[in-house]
Amino acid sequence: MQPNYVQRLQLVFSKTGSTRYIGHLDLARTLERSLNRAQIPLAYTQGYNPRPRLQLATALPLGFTSECEIADIWLLESITPEKALVVIQEKMAPGIHIHSIVEADLRAPALQTLVIEAEYTANVRKQVAINDLNQRIIDLLSATELIRERRGKVYDLRSLVLDLESSADDQERIFIKMRLRHEPGRTGRPDEVLSALELDPLDAHIHRTRLIMVDATLLST
Repeated sequence: MQPNYVQRLQLVFSKTGSTRYIGHLDLARTLERSLNRAQIPLAYTQGYNPRPRLQLATALPLGFTSECEIADIWLLESITPEKALVVIQEKMAPGIHIHSIVEADLRAPALQTLVIEAEYTANVRKQVAINDLNQRIIDLLSATELIRERRGKVYDLRSLVLDLESSADDQERIFIKMRLRHEPGRTGRPDEVLSALELDPLDAHIHRTRLIMVDATLLST
């Protein structure tokens, strides 16, 4: 069957403010409505229940904010990325800001298969001594394994943590930077890392700062 699209655009956007409480499916619907308001010629799947050809790189847990979310959209008609950026941002829902739009290869693999790591910063609101926190981080990184349970399944949290470091600013606010594995079936969650550091995730603001992806051109050749 001949594809009904001629262009694939990749959007990089922030999700802040009240949108931190929008779930993955609702985010996709929010993007779809904004794209329709901007009169972007979205392509739809064919069949009994057509859906917009829109792909999010990965889900962002409720309550987290991000500056690096990625979505691909497929279009029926070509449009320059520069024009798309202007018209889409004008109609975008509050709390979602489009940083950039580029043209993507129509043959590139699905976004979900390309993400391999993610970086986060957690602003820990509860007071904790920085020296004490640094020791907890050293102990975690020195562990050979950290067996945990998620949705009834046992897994090794340690193997999902690639790097951890803490810092404090001049206002004595504590920040923890994390680089976690992000692969199908092997995804590190920053809230689980905070729990392993004996910190309450509900007392922290978790912000995703970067998605690290494998080179799609290598996979599509």
